[in-house]
Amino acid sequence: MKKKLWGGRFQKPTAAGVEEFTASIRFDWRLYRYDIQGSIAHCQALSRAGILNASEKIRIIRALRQIQKEIESGKMQFSRQDEDIHTAIENRLAEKLGKVAGKLRTARSRNDQVALDVRLYLRDQIQLIQKKVRQLREALLFRARQSVDIPMPGYTHLQRAQPILLAHWFLAYTEMFGRDQDRLREVLARVNVLPAGSGALAGVNFRMDRDRMARQLGFERVSQNSLDAVSDRDFIIEFLSGGSLLMMHCSRLTEELILWSSQEFHFLDLPEDFCTGSSLMPQKKNPDVLELIRGKTGRVYGGLFGLLTVMKGLPLAYNRDLQEDKEPLFDGVQTLQDSLAMLTPLLKGLKIRREHLRKAAQDSFLLSSELADYLGEKGVAF
Repeated sequence: MKKKLWGGRFQKPTAAGVEEFTASIRFDWRLYRYDIQGSIAHCQALSRAGILNASEKIRIIRALRQIQKEIESGKMQFSRQDEDIHTAIENRLAEKLGKVAGKLRTARSRNDQVALDVRLYLRDQIQLIQKKVRQLREALLFRARQSVDIPMPGYTHLQRAQPILLAHWFLAYTEMFGRDQDRLREVLARVNVLPAGSGALAGVNFRMDRDRMARQLGFERVSQNSLDAVSDRDFIIEFLSGGSLLMMHCSRLTEELILWSSQEFHFLDLPEDFCTGSSLMPQKKNPDVLELIRGKTGRVYGGLFGLLTVMKGLPLAYNRDLQEDKEPLFDGVQTLQDSLAMLTPLLKGLKIRREHLRKAAQDSFLLSSELADYLGEKGVAF
């Protein structure tokens, strides 16, 4: 039985059911690279503070990099007794180095360690999502440029209203996703804050150069209050809020693509390699990818409301409830990345049914507003 990091005052081992209930290793293993990245920076800070000598620093950093390679190659396996990814890495470090590995715990709490790892992780993921949103906007702009000469009916209440160009329709979604890019950029600025050095809640008793550590890890600034730094999850809530809006825009786009590609409209043909068939009706071409994106929007909404509920009554500083931030975060990140990765190539493969759009745009009633405006110019009351 592996000894728990926090187990010094306990006489009895943790009950098996409690271990299963409290363990997060099954999902927080995703943080391994960021935990090692943060631990290397912490190790270097301890060396500058005189806690580690040069030889100890070199040995710890070399062992941490070896552990990362072991995880990435599949050589290192996790167990429930590891509790979380941070403990798993520390246990492996102790196996490699013995007592010197324990020095890495100096001037660091699990509380600020987790906060650091999550910020490092989310910073990377936001940048990846930003790239995918940019690619989606580029696809929409490409389709708009191809559609500047294609008229179609514009709709309100899903009823034909006034004529527009198909390019105008594509550009409407370009605007939506542009706002999403702005929001992600704003969230990223608040994610990019170093919480290390906050300790459990009241800072640490060693002269840790936080500004230098921030520069080393690419953070724009350091946290100002240790109580807040270890208990703050606003940045995750903001990300899930922005992610919910992004998924909402994806869902609106998929809904219209589903409608426009139906036989009732037949404005568009979806690429076959992004559709599926029916198990019973061989003639069917189902827009399953679009429907799944529309459906998965609710997962991101659920993560947002779940985390808001977790946070609504928490006193300062750290509480174990905060472990519930990671599953909605990881799921939200994956859902966004997967949905965007499907939507962009699907847009590029759309076939525009020009003749159907033109015919629909010839509905004589579409110019009713223009006729009324003409009469208004002649003095007729609207």
